[in-house]
Amino acid sequence: MSAPAASPSPLPATGTAGIAERLRKGTVLGAEGYVFELERRGYIKAGPYVPEVVLDFPEAVTQLHREFLRAGSDVMVALTYYAHREKLRDVGREGDLEAMNRQAVRIAREVAREGGALVAGNICNTWAYDPGDASTRDAVRATYAEQLGWAVDEGIDFVISETNDYLGEALIALEVIGDLGLPAMVTLAATQPGQTRDGYDYVEACRVLAGHGATIVGMNCDRGPATMLPLAARIREAIDCPVAAQPVPYRTDANSPTMQSLRSAGADRVFPLALEPFGCTRFEMADFARAARDLGVNYVGICCGAGPHHVRAMAEALGREVPASKYSPALELHPMYRDAVTARDASFSAAWNA
Repeated sequence: MSAPAASPSPLPATGTAGIAERLRKGTVLGAEGYVFELERRGYIKAGPYVPEVVLDFPEAVTQLHREFLRAGSDVMVALTYYAHREKLRDVGREGDLEAMNRQAVRIAREVAREGGALVAGNICNTWAYDPGDASTRDAVRATYAEQLGWAVDEGIDFVISETNDYLGEALIALEVIGDLGLPAMVTLAATQPGQTRDGYDYVEACRVLAGHGATIVGMNCDRGPATMLPLAARIREAIDCPVAAQPVPYRTDANSPTMQSLRSAGADRVFPLALEPFGCTRFEMADFARAARDLGVNYVGICCGAGPHHVRAMAEALGREVPASKYSPALELHPMYRDAVTARDASFSAAWNA
């Protein structure tokens, strides 16, 4: 497997302030969860979760990017999560590998330019890494170099390496990103109770990543706001570099700290297709955004399960007025909630307030 040649000095995708400068100025708001949202819309197959939609229905990807942009996201993340050789082989589309990766960046860049957002290249856990098998390290490195070579060629501002189960795999990603001369945001998936799969406490793993040059370190996915915030606080206290926290919008708790561990009566398996009863409201995600900012989290975001309504509420909680704020709720104009409810409508209020 050979990676395409990449420019040693990648050019910014958008010509706007880079990620480091934006972090110095204040909180950066991110929005991910593209795979879950596009599965709900009927464009991605649950199970493999390969982003075939990038080639099959590119307008659907453009639309979701645009919705997140209007809602206030500062970053358009190229939809290349699981767009690597092994996953495409699973669905018989290995021949589309380069086209899918290039197209994903082009779509993200096109929308980013509409609102001055940054473009992030994206790589993730490969499911191929085995800390006990040295040969898998070369395979993972080649996978990342291949994807990011195309991404750099198309034009990105920085790279998000996300949902990392192993510190070892995250370090390989960081090394490849560093070789390309790009800023790196590297986040771990805290599926296990207290450690990465290769046995590192999450705080210590973030410390190692920061020591190896990551621009931003932190957590994404798996945990909801209630179970990610305490971990984010520990990381923030221990780490000097910018910290990211991007939870899933589900009501995890001490007994079920991850969305995978959630259980519901009458359902054999809640994750990934029956999570709706556990969904966070827009108000809960707004509360998370404020709490994370107040802890000193620099990159506040949301992961699998995100919708544009969550992102807008988070942006407004951070004190921003965004394009989608034009249509923010105005319940004082609702016939049943306004101050001067008519006598006719008031006669039905008992049914509304039961």
